[in-house]
Amino acid sequence: MAATIRELARCVEPADRGNPIEILQGQAQSRVPDLVPVRNARMSATPFTFYRGAAAVMAADLAAVPHSGVMTQLCGDAHLSNFGVFNTPERRMIFDLNDFDETAPGPFEWDVKRLAASFAVASRGNGFDAEATRAHAREVARAYRKRIRASTELTTMDCWYSRIDVQEVLGKVGSKLDTSTEERTVRQLRKARHRDSAQAVAKLCEIESDGNVRIRSDPPLLVPIHELFPSERAEVVEELIGERLREYRAMLPDYIRALFDQFTLVDVARKVVGVGSVGTRAWIVLFHGNRAKDPLFLQVKEAQRSVLADHVPARQYPNQGQRVVEGQRLLQAASDLFLGWTTGLDENGEKRDFYVRQLRDGKGSVVIEALAPADMTLYAKLCGRALAHAHARTASRLEIADYLGSEKGFPDAIADFSIAYADLTDSDHRTMLTAIEQGRLEVHELT
Repeated sequence: MAATIRELARCVEPADRGNPIEILQGQAQSRVPDLVPVRNARMSATPFTFYRGAAAVMAADLAAVPHSGVMTQLCGDAHLSNFGVFNTPERRMIFDLNDFDETAPGPFEWDVKRLAASFAVASRGNGFDAEATRAHAREVARAYRKRIRASTELTTMDCWYSRIDVQEVLGKVGSKLDTSTEERTVRQLRKARHRDSAQAVAKLCEIESDGNVRIRSDPPLLVPIHELFPSERAEVVEELIGERLREYRAMLPDYIRALFDQFTLVDVARKVVGVGSVGTRAWIVLFHGNRAKDPLFLQVKEAQRSVLADHVPARQYPNQGQRVVEGQRLLQAASDLFLGWTTGLDENGEKRDFYVRQLRDGKGSVVIEALAPADMTLYAKLCGRALAHAHARTASRLEIADYLGSEKGFPDAIADFSIAYADLTDSDHRTMLTAIEQGRLEVHELT
């Protein structure tokens, strides 16, 4: 039987859940062994960084309590740091979801809970009081409910093309911001606007004595392929990556393939990204166009099974990279031109699935630790609205709206859940620190 809105407040009891450390250790089995301690170090830094990396833990917890029964395509990891700004193919800057590694169908409120609880955990980490912390989680659900219900007044095509234009948002909220907040917001957006392949070259590359541009070395976070393996082995691995790229090229539409073919591969490196993704195989590939200062940086990132896959019936794709790409194209208002997928053998001869995207294309996100309570409130509204935009692109929007229209207690139920889950996250984070102190989890401290 489907849960009522009030029952969505229920959080799993500590005695009724699996061991979070064992779940994380299970994930580590398929990851690059020497990067697992880096992931542990990043997750152990604060309760919020633990939360970011513990999507698998939360997926199991969400599956253990009643849900709405209203299914839609989920982001699967909709915490507040997985939203941000980026350029559309038309070069408009929009705000939207920007991470889809865990995308899969599931109960719509799982995304809302993941997002709202992230605000509760982050608010506590910023030192906000209990009232503000709960208000931020509640604001996520309130903004989501408002936007989903408004979507029922739009046509199907209008919902599909709806997006959050950054300049429009600034115009609407500017009057609600104090001068310092507005200056910080504009400064972050300007910084994001210049995050492109040329900026990535300036940050991630160096010019050698022969004038050639190469990806610089900064182990273990950034390691060129020729440093990861002996010379002969490096050539083999580079050829394996080349095969992945050729397969990727073959699945591109003809017009994108014509664009891609104007670039020539220059260099490859392994790059550590994010928190939860650390240890999965992620490569950055530098290309140059036909003219000087014409770079293109692509990321080739491993796609494993979604953390939701054990808890919901999901469509089976032959390639997990395709799952990520199809989910992103469904939920995101405008996707990267170069988005695609591929497969191939890793350095140990094991088959791996990957998806491909631009490393940077105007991408930028908010520095959560810098937000004051008023900033966090505005950001909660924006993220709740963006998540509703994503869900409204699916065929489930009317069913979601009907469910949310039955009662007015949705924001309070989600806020209650979020506070309870923040308590659980604090406890899990302490458990992780204890495991590290006892030597059960290895960490690689990064400067």
